[in-house]
Amino acid sequence: MATRKRLLILGSTGSIGTQALDVCERSDELELVGLSAERSWEGLVEQAGRHGVRRIALAEEDAAARASEAWTDGQVLGGPEGLVRLVVESEADLVLNALVGSAGLGPTVAALGEGMDLALANKESLVVGGELVTALAEATGAQIVPVDSEHTALHQLLAGQPPGAVERLTITASGGPFRGRSREELQDVTVKQALAHPTWAMGGKITIDSATLMNKGLEVMEAHHLFGTPYERIDVVVHPQSLVHGLVQMADGAMLAHLGPPDMRIAISYALHGGESVGLPVVPLDLTAVGTLTFEAVDLDAFPCLRLAREAAREGGTAPCVLNAANEIAVHAFLEASLRFLEIPSVIEQTLSQLGSEPVRAFESLYEADREARRVAGEAVAALA
Repeated sequence: MATRKRLLILGSTGSIGTQALDVCERSDELELVGLSAERSWEGLVEQAGRHGVRRIALAEEDAAARASEAWTDGQVLGGPEGLVRLVVESEADLVLNALVGSAGLGPTVAALGEGMDLALANKESLVVGGELVTALAEATGAQIVPVDSEHTALHQLLAGQPPGAVERLTITASGGPFRGRSREELQDVTVKQALAHPTWAMGGKITIDSATLMNKGLEVMEAHHLFGTPYERIDVVVHPQSLVHGLVQMADGAMLAHLGPPDMRIAISYALHGGESVGLPVVPLDLTAVGTLTFEAVDLDAFPCLRLAREAAREGGTAPCVLNAANEIAVHAFLEASLRFLEIPSVIEQTLSQLGSEPVRAFESLYEADREARRVAGEAVAALA
């Protein structure tokens, strides 16, 4: 029997993590060696028992302490240092980073520094870490495989393409729950309305990012770093059916499209199985039943977050890190009902304007920029309250 791939899942109690466990249960090729969560200790302990895992970590110290009291079948690590220790000591062949937000950067650096391959659902690692993260992977020989419907599609479409053959990349967006609404019609939308995504079932933060289209801005940056494509050659189009996940414009004018059902297990399985397609209980598309596929331009007046992300990307340096941190603060404030929907981009723009961009020479530069951006964004939120 072939040696099984040792897999560590970070963020196992979230949407991506739970679906990854479903993929693992159907595979004889994967061996789970560790799990982590932010604070959902009861769910994490239950997962560990069900899957026979003996080492877990919780980013929140109090949650780790409670898990240690309740669970005696293995070791519990706590705090950001515990997450990094779980990665470094796991001897994993592959780390699935499904953590939310910039908290995923430390474990990404730890995994790549150890030469472990990385299945990356935490797009903020590349948004914030950018060139430093990709340079680290190149230095250690670790592979980064995206766990995202759009980037998985592009990864498959680009496989084997010779240099110079590809002209442009296009990322599709569902448009979220507010597609077609004007800026005026978004003045008083509620948290409940913003969380009602028409296609995908996701966590709260990423669902709000989808509603503002910030998610697409982060994905443009991710694609830039993953595929080495200049920003001016990466497009975003609204595709409400969410069946075409990525398009590649070839030099000869042909366009390649990747179609599939809106099921994240496809992207997860692709990454966990080293870019191979394996059987999944997914109902394939019936194109005659689909009937029509439509595409629309993005309304940047109603959804300025995509514009802000592109501007920060072109600015480079610490600007993407500042953008990401300000967005996390603003989205959290909106979810807590202390900020209005259209004030999310206002907080981000104000923070970017105040802090500008500094050169990035080491990861510490990013951690400092993240801290400062959170402080400035928090003050901007308080001023609007």
